Amino acid sequence: MHIKNILPLFLLATMLSCNTKTVTKASDYSQYLSTNINTPDLLEDVNFWTNKIENSSSSYSYLISRANANTKVFNITGEINYLIEAEKDLLIANTIVKDTDAGLLKNLAGNYISQHRFKEALALLKKAEANGKKLNGTKKMLFDVHLELGNYIYAEAYLNEIKNNSNFDYLIRLSKLEDHKGNLAGAIENMEKAMAIAESSNTKGMKLWSYTNIADFYGHAGEIEKSYAYYLKSLELDPNNAYAKKGIAWIVYSYENNPKEALNILNHITTYHNSPDYDLLKAEIAEYKNDKKLKSQSLKNYLAATNNKLYGEMYNKYSVMLFTDDLAMPDRALEIAKKEIENRATPQSYDLLAWSYFKKGEITKANNIIEEFVIGKTFEPSVLYHVAEIYKAAGKTDKIQPIKEELLASLYELGPLMEQKINQL
Repeated sequence: MHIKNILPLFLLATMLSCNTKTVTKASDYSQYLSTNINTPDLLEDVNFWTNKIENSSSSYSYLISRANANTKVFNITGEINYLIEAEKDLLIANTIVKDTDAGLLKNLAGNYISQHRFKEALALLKKAEANGKKLNGTKKMLFDVHLELGNYIYAEAYLNEIKNNSNFDYLIRLSKLEDHKGNLAGAIENMEKAMAIAESSNTKGMKLWSYTNIADFYGHAGEIEKSYAYYLKSLELDPNNAYAKKGIAWIVYSYENNPKEALNILNHITTYHNSPDYDLLKAEIAEYKNDKKLKSQSLKNYLAATNNKLYGEMYNKYSVMLFTDDLAMPDRALEIAKKEIENRATPQSYDLLAWSYFKKGEITKANNIIEEFVIGKTFEPSVLYHVAEIYKAAGKTDKIQPIKEELLASLYELGPLMEQKINQL
């Protein structure tokens, strides 16, 4: 079995002794831990366009503007209702023009991508493609959606249609594809090229995108100092960027073994940005600290948040892992995993299905799923850990050692709670 080498093995000792190393300084990022989002200010644009809509007989362009304003509020706050309000406006606007505006179809598809409604996004993008206008942009989004749906042949075909090695949008997608294939070096190389284009054009959005993504890739490659530096560069551009702050919190927790400071950063983020997955990260760190009260409360917060039907299928992956690993409710996990297969039959989704069966004690079924749908099709460390556990239960011990070496080399990415589990494989 071919498994990608996320890290050369000579880095293994460095990773295992990471708790003695420090790359972050609170003085670097403390200035960014004072974000105070004023919701009335944030809603100024939304209210402006609402007023225009209420006082106009022709509201088409105003609906799109209000949708974009609501989307911006969602991106800053993580509050799902703003994304749903944006969807409502885009649907009304699309009813007015009856699927004839390719730009609007793509805007609505982007909203559905954010909601993990990938099949519906694909249907809209096919309409935009048939429309024939601004096809390059449509093909970029078709690549994105096919990759999310696990339609890798289609994704690659669309990427080839927009091939341009000096184009930012092409390079970031090529980088994403290389990462999917397990070629981390290629992913980094192409993201670095994209970053150079972003910096030469001095476009804030492009720079921010490339900085946060390259920071992730450097982290996976064990280049923690570089990862940290680019999260900081992201915050210089956007001091409210919750994703970059979360990245720093992960370095502090997983690399520097400082759960208290990691929680301090996360507690700051959740004062203004509400994504349920932050509660799961808090729960993980609480478990590492052996703080049972905090873990219990964080899991309750996650369940309460995702009980909101507006989230739809957005948190299926997280919920499967919660119901299998923390709450010992494999039947509930299996139910959600089957839904996720319907939504997107990717190797990662099949991993969730296999893991749910494994937790139910159905080892043969779990093994058959990973053999057919997972092995060699994804190289995510969390998935490989599940593969190793299922192989162990199935008595395929000869296949475990190479995976174990890979997992030990990926400890930073997996988090410190995993070290003992991996060593017991």
